[in-house]
Amino acid sequence: MCADFPDSYWRELDAKREYPEAFIRAMTGSGYLGALIPEEYGGLGLSLTETTIILEEINRSGGNAQPAHAQVYVMGTMLRHGSEEQKREYLPKIASGELRLQAFGVTEPEAGTDTTSLRTTARRSPDGDHYVVNGRKIYISRVQHSDLMILLARTTPLDQVQRKSEGLSVFLIDLREAAGNGLTVKPRRVMINNETNELVFEDLRIPASSLIGEEGRGFRYILDGMNAERILIAAECVGNGRWFVDKATHRATERVVFGRPIGQNQGIQFPIARAHISVEAADLMRFRAASLFDRGEPCGAEANMALLLAADASWEAANVAVQTFGGYSYDAEYDVERKFRETRLYQVAPISTNLILSYVGEHVLGLPRSF
Repeated sequence: MCADFPDSYWRELDAKREYPEAFIRAMTGSGYLGALIPEEYGGLGLSLTETTIILEEINRSGGNAQPAHAQVYVMGTMLRHGSEEQKREYLPKIASGELRLQAFGVTEPEAGTDTTSLRTTARRSPDGDHYVVNGRKIYISRVQHSDLMILLARTTPLDQVQRKSEGLSVFLIDLREAAGNGLTVKPRRVMINNETNELVFEDLRIPASSLIGEEGRGFRYILDGMNAERILIAAECVGNGRWFVDKATHRATERVVFGRPIGQNQGIQFPIARAHISVEAADLMRFRAASLFDRGEPCGAEANMALLLAADASWEAANVAVQTFGGYSYDAEYDVERKFRETRLYQVAPISTNLILSYVGEHVLGLPRSF
């Protein structure tokens, strides 16, 4: 499938800042966007390990899995914590492509990765039949190409809970009804071709049936999906890293300067070899984390370490490709600069690598909390 979408396809989209509609249609038609949805709800029912390979291959082929990856794992919140009625209503339609669940409304301008400090509120009406949402979200991707959005909002004020992680709830928002009726979408231009937005909620009314799971337990529901997200994105980074290594290797073999291939020079050869080693090592941690996840065993440390190793490895490989191509790396025709921009994101999102180090220091090594 990816072979039908060569580098030129992604290059042209990047230049025009357009959404990969044809690619998403192909992904949907192949069933890949429903990879983790159980077969009983119309999905492929694949393991996380198998699903990571799908996303890896998109990036390894020169594409960008970002427009597709959210739908793969965002629906997990509903799958694990939604009512049977919600799952029967929405999951088959998501698996078939009738509905798109691409948007994940968590990040806020002030809170950032301090999720429990978010300020968006959802107040239940006195009659209990709806909630009223107010607040702001930032860097929420693919809203214009999504029918539904998972939203995290505070339903109990901070001064009424014992812990900041309490009193947060998860909702399934119908964007088709919300946009223009209490929800304003403001596009944000970012460094890569990733449709992202600021969202402003002003007295948006949503049905009480929009609530997923129990009120006040939403933060735990979101945490449930983070290990899967980290492992899947680690696989994307592995795909990027292998793409860069392949590109650099071919360039170093074909490019002749001073009468010899530049790859004959150790100054070019050794960095490529080291980047390859780093990517392969990160790949092992990806499969280790995915295997634990699929067996239902604790994998928080492994998921975080897989993401950090893969993000670092892909970024190392990106820099090596730039050095190998020299001035040509700045030329859009060679695609290195596009992929360079895309893979840099994973040093800071979905979580900063510094926070991963903090997690490992505190929860794995038993060091004092650093923040």
